Amino acid sequence: IIIGCFFFPTRLLLRVFRFWIDSYQLDSLRPLQRTKRTWVITTIDIQEEDKGPFPKYAGQLFNNKSLNTSVKYLISGPGVDESPELGLFSIEDDANGQLYVHRSIDREKTPTFQIRFDIVHRKTGEPLDNPLFFKIKVKDINDNAPEFLKEEYSITIRENHNKGKYEPVFQVTALDKDEDGTVNSQVSYSLSMQMPLPDGFMFIDCTTGSILLSGCLDYKVMYIWQCKGKDSLTSSFLSSTATVNVVVEDANNHLPVFTSDNYQLQVSAGQEHPAVLRLQVEDKDSPNTPAWRAKYRVMKGNEKEQFTIETDPDTNEGILSVIKPLSYEDGSEMRLVISVSNEEPFFLCKNGTVMISALESTSTTVNIKVLESQHAPRFHPPTLIVQREDSMKPGRVFRRYPATYPDDVYELAHDPDGWLRVDENSGILTVAKEFDQESPHVNNSLYTIIVHAIDHGIPPQTGTGTILLYLSDINDHMPTLVAPSLDVCDKKEGMPLIMKAKSAPVHSHSGPFTFELAEDSEDVKHNWKLGRNFGESVELLMLRSIPQGSYLVPVIIQDRQGFSTRQNQHVRLCFCPDGHTCKDSPLPQAAVRFGGGAIAIILMAFLLLLGKDELLIVYPKQKLIDYLTTVPLVTCGWSHMSAISVQCSVEITAWLSKAG
Repeated sequence: IIIGCFFFPTRLLLRVFRFWIDSYQLDSLRPLQRTKRTWVITTIDIQEEDKGPFPKYAGQLFNNKSLNTSVKYLISGPGVDESPELGLFSIEDDANGQLYVHRSIDREKTPTFQIRFDIVHRKTGEPLDNPLFFKIKVKDINDNAPEFLKEEYSITIRENHNKGKYEPVFQVTALDKDEDGTVNSQVSYSLSMQMPLPDGFMFIDCTTGSILLSGCLDYKVMYIWQCKGKDSLTSSFLSSTATVNVVVEDANNHLPVFTSDNYQLQVSAGQEHPAVLRLQVEDKDSPNTPAWRAKYRVMKGNEKEQFTIETDPDTNEGILSVIKPLSYEDGSEMRLVISVSNEEPFFLCKNGTVMISALESTSTTVNIKVLESQHAPRFHPPTLIVQREDSMKPGRVFRRYPATYPDDVYELAHDPDGWLRVDENSGILTVAKEFDQESPHVNNSLYTIIVHAIDHGIPPQTGTGTILLYLSDINDHMPTLVAPSLDVCDKKEGMPLIMKAKSAPVHSHSGPFTFELAEDSEDVKHNWKLGRNFGESVELLMLRSIPQGSYLVPVIIQDRQGFSTRQNQHVRLCFCPDGHTCKDSPLPQAAVRFGGGAIAIILMAFLLLLGKDELLIVYPKQKLIDYLTTVPLVTCGWSHMSAISVQCSVEITAWLSKAG
């Protein structure tokens, strides 16, 4: 179309016409004023990453002031003479207003440019019209791959994560830097790798990135999922990946199972019996979790509420107690059905689907024989707590654990690894084999032993004692000696020593205590015995005259809560010049004043004595820790007669004076 001397393409004329109409409509909103804009601009298209050639035509300006006047078009602003992208745009022919771009542009860095257009008189440079501000938008192309927020994720999923339906367990997100709201920035998600495959079905929502799972996971297995984010355009190959490491948290998919299907128990009528039986279970779920912790219940046989059962939080055992006395007249036999379940509901995986099972517990039976009201054997205390000691070697005495009556017969009712032997008459327990920390019957470093004492009544009654053997350190619970070391003057052999015990730090009032000599060495039996027990202390008596020196007296202390420990009482038998205070014995003065003749007479007397066996009294020796006094006669060996000491000769003289 030709208007005057100007040729306008049809498309340009339509744009000009629309621009005039729009300008008129905008101006018509202003009260009392109607003007027509004189600027005309074509659409300026700039595509990012354009390959050229440059400079490249981008659009054209027109102002009707140029119809009658020689004009000059000017541009300024960002992309022209300001940052960013200085020198990107220019008007090559300032007379006709043609706009050019000089290089490629990254839209993700600068998506738009706000440029100012001016028209001035070519000769005077005076503005002929108001400036026009135009926003140039860079056209986006699909040149960016989606990027995940993280390259690697670590998540935890419960083993019983769903109830059979697809459930979102995690969501990944990838962002595309291309223009929002366009197909270029849309991301399509997929799973490119699963290792190992779950027992069920899983997929990822292609639009949201949510990972949905309907299947079973095994907490013993670590799963790895690789998610892929790709441009939604089918022709695009722009993509990235992210790895999801899945740790499965254990849930209750193993029921607790009793180690025995049936228990036999004898209970005396008319008495309460705390902790009369311990029931053990096995559970393959992770220890010390709600999926492992046991809950016990008496299902049948407890209509009169005579029994309770509680869970030992350390061993997970069920502790059965008789809280109301049983009546022999009501029946000599009772049968309890006891069930066990977990704190957390039980589930199972069936056909790749997690299902909550109606089977929540297992059971066992306890057959109880009620005995007539007579005093059954009783152990004191009912539960004996012992910590492993270095001296507990095969063949050594473990503990004396007697029941009420001396004629009771003892037997081991529960010692699954056979660590101990019991003397059926005395109840003395000895170590049969080394204690094994890795034994399957050790729970949290605790090994349980049950001892029965059976009387000779008709019918015979049985008392039960429980030994809790700790293989780890529990010294904070054990009673101790107040004074580990005692001194006694050698002229006061008949005077008893007082050994005093004190409570453990965590048990402020655990007395009175029981004391017992550890009779695992002959010298202790020959030299010492215990006298009266005053509750907090006990007498230690010397059975015969022994040499001056330091001795170890092993003693077993037990409090009323059942904690039992073995400790060594150090006893120093010493010379007391004042009759009260120990002091190292000096050599008698006569020892340094003997002449050669006197020594010869003593030697001859000593030789004569060696020929008379009936005159030599040899006592069993007890090891001295610090032998500071004169060596007795029996320690002067024949091999040293050629160099016998003055000190030895003094001892011989002293012995002769006593024998004479």
